[in-house]
Amino acid sequence: MIQSAPTTHYENATNHDGDALAEIRAQAMQPSLEAVGRFDANRVRSRFLDTFVPEDTFKIMENGELAGFFVLRNKHDHLYLDHLYLHPDYQNRSIGGKVLAKVKSEAANKGLPIRLGALRNSKANDFYQKHGFVKTHEGEFDIYYEYSQR
Repeated sequence: MIQSAPTTHYENATNHDGDALAEIRAQAMQPSLEAVGRFDANRVRSRFLDTFVPEDTFKIMENGELAGFFVLRNKHDHLYLDHLYLHPDYQNRSIGGKVLAKVKSEAANKGLPIRLGALRNSKANDFYQKHGFVKTHEGEFDIYYEYSQR
C-alpha cells in the first residue's frame, strides 16, 4: 500500500479554539519549564489565554488533525512570532520548519524582519538558530532573536 505524504495546512483560529491551543502550549512547554523548576500548568495556560487574539493565531493542521499553532503579530517595523507550539506527538517531523518557511515568506513579502523570544535552556533556541535567527539580547527568562532577509 502506498502512503501519501503528510499534508500540512493552516487555519485561522476562532474564539472557541483557545482552550485547545492553551493545552497544546502547556504540553509543549512542560519539559523545558520542568527543567528550570517553573512548570505550573494553570499559569502556562492562562498566560496564553490572557493574550489570545484569534485573528493573529493560526492552527497547524497535519492530515486533518490539530498538530499545533502559531501566533504572528504585525508590528509597525517587524513581524512578531509570539508563539509556535507543536503537540509533543507532532514534534521532530519538520512541521516547525514548514511554519518558519511560511512566516519567512510573509516577512519577505512585507519587507520586514521577524522577531521572537524563546525560553532560556529550551530546545527552541537551537531550532531558531538552525533556521537563521540571530540572538539580539537576553532577558531574565528568555532569549530574543531576529531573522532578516537583508
